[in-house]
Amino acid sequence: MFPQFGATAETLSKASTLVFRIGTDAHLYDDPEDGNIVELLESKFDSEKCEALKRLLALIAQGIDVSNFFPQVSLYSFNSQLLSNHLDYHVVKNVASQSLEVKKLVYLYLLHYAEKRPNEALLSINCFQKDLGDTNPLVRACALRTMAGIRLHVIAPLVLVAVGKCARDPSVYVRKCAASALPKLYDLRIEDNNSSIEEVVGILLNDNSPGVVGAAAAAFASVCPDNFSLIGKSYRRLCEILPDVEEWGQIVLIGILLRYVIAKHGLAKESVMSFLHHTETPHVGEDDPTTNFMKEETIGMMDTANSELTHMICRSYIEGPDEYLSRSSYINKGSNTLDSARYTSSKSNDDVKLLLQGTSPLLWSYNSAVVIAAAGVHWIMAPVENVKRIVKPLLFVLRSSHATRYVVLYNIQVFAKAMPSLFAPYYEDFFISSSDTYQIRSLKLDILSSIAMDSSVSAILREFQDYIRDPDRRFAADTVSAIGLCAQRLPAMAETCLDGLLALSRQEIFSSEFGSVDEESRVLTQIIMSIKSIVKHNPLRHEKVIIQLFRKLDSIKVPAARAMVIWMLGEYNTLGGIIPKMLTTILKYLAWCFKSEALEAKLQILPAIVKVLYNAKGDDHLTVRKVVNYVFDLAECDISYDVRDRARLLKKTLEYNSGPRILETENSIPAEKDLQHAVLEHLFGGNLKPVSPEPPNSRFYLPGSLSQIVLHAAPGYEPLPKPCSLLQDDLDQISNDIRGMDLNEMNDSNTSSGSLDEETASDYSSQNSISGSSNNSDSYENGSVSEDNGNNEPLIEISEVGIAPRNENVDPQSSLAVGELMSKTALESWLDEHPGLANKDQSDSNRVRRTSARISIGDIASRVKPKVYTLLDPANGNGLKVDYSFSSEVSSISPLLVCVEVLFKNCSAEVVPEITLVDEDSNSQRDSADQLVVGSESTVPSLSEVPNLVPLEEVTSLEPGQAIKRTIQVRFHHHLLPLKLALLSNGKRIPVKLRPDIGYFVKPLHMSIEVFLDKESHLPGMFEYIRRCNFCDHLVELNKDKSQGAIEKDKFLVICESIALKMLSNANLFLVSTDMPVDSKLDDAKGLCLRFSCKILSSSVPCLISVTVEEGKCSEPLNLSVKVNCEETVFGLNLLNRVVNFLAEAP
Repeated sequence: MFPQFGATAETLSKASTLVFRIGTDAHLYDDPEDGNIVELLESKFDSEKCEALKRLLALIAQGIDVSNFFPQVSLYSFNSQLLSNHLDYHVVKNVASQSLEVKKLVYLYLLHYAEKRPNEALLSINCFQKDLGDTNPLVRACALRTMAGIRLHVIAPLVLVAVGKCARDPSVYVRKCAASALPKLYDLRIEDNNSSIEEVVGILLNDNSPGVVGAAAAAFASVCPDNFSLIGKSYRRLCEILPDVEEWGQIVLIGILLRYVIAKHGLAKESVMSFLHHTETPHVGEDDPTTNFMKEETIGMMDTANSELTHMICRSYIEGPDEYLSRSSYINKGSNTLDSARYTSSKSNDDVKLLLQGTSPLLWSYNSAVVIAAAGVHWIMAPVENVKRIVKPLLFVLRSSHATRYVVLYNIQVFAKAMPSLFAPYYEDFFISSSDTYQIRSLKLDILSSIAMDSSVSAILREFQDYIRDPDRRFAADTVSAIGLCAQRLPAMAETCLDGLLALSRQEIFSSEFGSVDEESRVLTQIIMSIKSIVKHNPLRHEKVIIQLFRKLDSIKVPAARAMVIWMLGEYNTLGGIIPKMLTTILKYLAWCFKSEALEAKLQILPAIVKVLYNAKGDDHLTVRKVVNYVFDLAECDISYDVRDRARLLKKTLEYNSGPRILETENSIPAEKDLQHAVLEHLFGGNLKPVSPEPPNSRFYLPGSLSQIVLHAAPGYEPLPKPCSLLQDDLDQISNDIRGMDLNEMNDSNTSSGSLDEETASDYSSQNSISGSSNNSDSYENGSVSEDNGNNEPLIEISEVGIAPRNENVDPQSSLAVGELMSKTALESWLDEHPGLANKDQSDSNRVRRTSARISIGDIASRVKPKVYTLLDPANGNGLKVDYSFSSEVSSISPLLVCVEVLFKNCSAEVVPEITLVDEDSNSQRDSADQLVVGSESTVPSLSEVPNLVPLEEVTSLEPGQAIKRTIQVRFHHHLLPLKLALLSNGKRIPVKLRPDIGYFVKPLHMSIEVFLDKESHLPGMFEYIRRCNFCDHLVELNKDKSQGAIEKDKFLVICESIALKMLSNANLFLVSTDMPVDSKLDDAKGLCLRFSCKILSSSVPCLISVTVEEGKCSEPLNLSVKVNCEETVFGLNLLNRVVNFLAEAP
């Protein structure tokens, strides 16, 4: 090639290789014996150290042992003082590199050789612990991963401490690495650490980051898959966060939540798994509670379902196929049934409903494994009428790759066999495509034969006719088998299928037209097998078919096919009036060609002729006896020992019977008959009986599991837990944990036995500061806190009683000073020196004491600053800037209107005239708006009369730099949808969007703490929503005081003020109370609780918000639990999401 340029194909290939290697690290693999590695490791430049470490890793990838470089490499993570006694001087003089890239490469090297050089690896632990405190989260994460990867039992306690520290790290990435490190730590099999590891798993499961929750779910599945108490504490939040978790974490978390629900509540009685079992149980009465849920339309859906197969699938899911098949008995099925106490209702059980709601969006996930996992949950737990929602997502996934299609079809195959009506309307989606592999084609054929109905079987059979002509004769044989299955499922189509199969058997041109004889033999064998299976169900009806097969026995040359026809000869020798007359001729033919028959045919000829002999009569009996003796003589000399042994056994058996014996009574054995004759009668003289369908024999595993594909229990496979197997102690612990989280540690201190808690405290309260229950004014003034500038009261006040009876309220003017109240009596009541001596006198005195103190926040209303949003920026408004913020004022025109303060500012150098805001439909609504303003005082407008925007007073002109504020009243169509407006300025119309803030769709609702707790107790369960988030605003204030050198404020007060300001600046609320735990540590903010109240503008439904510090120190980010109690579920959930979002925002 190109000889004039001196180029050859070899040189061009090398040149192109060099071009592709430019800019890559491929050169690192060129010289395994590079002697410059030591010099590069001892270099002062990080780039050269990286080059040396990359070369070492390249050598490791090629299988070369480079452990002799361990001291030099590990020096970058060691302290030089620690190495002074272990390594040579030329190594000690090096300093640990601060480069992140060098650290990563060193950590990779350490992980590879740590087990081989454990003593040197232990020296790096101090450096890892130091890196865990680094400001860079990547460094902290790398250090933790490396410590967990060094699988040495000696450092396991240190790794556990590091994981526990990183589980509370502010960085999401570090917390995720902590979750990933837990399975590695658990694999060391140190029993003492298991409880601590499970505790860390519980902390990470309660994390607010979806990425951390996904990794924590994987850790839970590896470490403690049966510790459902960890799941019960945060089950509701896990269901809510499930759609946001990463895809592979979703798969694990779905399995965990499903197991928890089944272990706690049992199976859903409306689901497919239990529905068919109840409908087929004969002894269940009409009034049985487990059958009351059945509806006519549901029963109609299940008419074509295989109840026996579904019951087997259910038991296999719970017990495992091996255990179920090893002990199950089809004679005594009742022993395997579940009692009704192990079922729950998927329509009334909140946990089941949450799981189904959380997995419903995942049915349309981009990840096919997530789709199958979500479909598995609905298949097992969803009501029968709702199972159909899994069909379209599964069919959509069939458009993926071949491997994905194969896995999905394997799962659809099980669904279709158990409930054929589910996929029956979509039979066309399972038609064969030319690009399908043989495995996919086989699965589709099996599914088509399972879902064929009377309305679709004709189209399916026409499709099968094309498949039979396919060049792949193995696929054609599978199509014939599918035709036979369709005929067995639909008896009305049996005649049509038989005619088609007989026509196929008569075609002798198969071998010459399609492929080899071996391929055609498979098709013919399958044809005879399908005919045999169809005839077996009703032989009398298909006598002519049997006769046709007997007549074509001479032309059937395939041994397996001949063997099946010969079996039918012996089985149906007494059928009708024509077949017995043909037997003598057929037997003579078989005797004549016995020597040349294949082994399969010989083994079938022997029992067939004995059956004919046993039922022969008269002259035919003598002829058949001669044929039998002749065949036995030939068989005893056959080269196959199987044929010889069978012939001797049958010949010996016939010695006890010289002719046909007529039974005196059916199903009875006379006393004079010996055992051998009874066996002969049972084998060859029985009357034909209807054949019952054979019980299913397949193995079924959970949907989406590897075991379902390989049809055996793969490593790590676990069946579902036994229904309602969660111990009562675990249930009590879970309910107590959930109750403690939901009530935010605000409930009375009485335990379930009626005794008081060991730690009690007096209540800190300031009657004038927050409650405002005596203030009857209708003006809310920022809706947050009632103020009294004339009284200078102490920040915290202590009373001897926690919550006194209503007729003993303390007068606000008679509050005592802090010094006077801090008496010995108060301290004794606070510390409660004898907690175990709680007696009945205390319970009778109606004095309820709590472990929290009520504190007062001072002048906070004046510090509330509503958040400002941009409606129009100067670039788009020709120098006019428009900002808006939501006002706490309440409209006097209509409760549907929200007040918004709009600030117009002229940022240009010219005057802006005639500025106003109008609705886009202002022309059609101007008249109704005017009427509304005029008649607002006399009548209450209806919903149709309320305009989107109450007319705004026009701004005549704005001078350069001038700003003017206006208050507008708008009606949003929904608390999540923006309102389209138009800004008119100087004759121009600029479209803008006013985005709603759900925090201002409410107005403050003044109430006392007693009323708050009473209303909260009436809104449990489905009216209560909880989420968690991190809060950091207080750190800014604490750091400001330190930097300015000012007097340090009380940390608890700073936290309370920060949370209250954040809440009141972003929502129109009333601050009810602020409770601080008095028995906590000095810097531990756990238990701090703020309560807010409001009511929805449009419906006046009360809405209660509780913000509680779940964990965290005062000087660190706090983990907050936000709870909303509201009767309007949609509004409450959206308000909760809004509160969590602005609390988690950076200050």
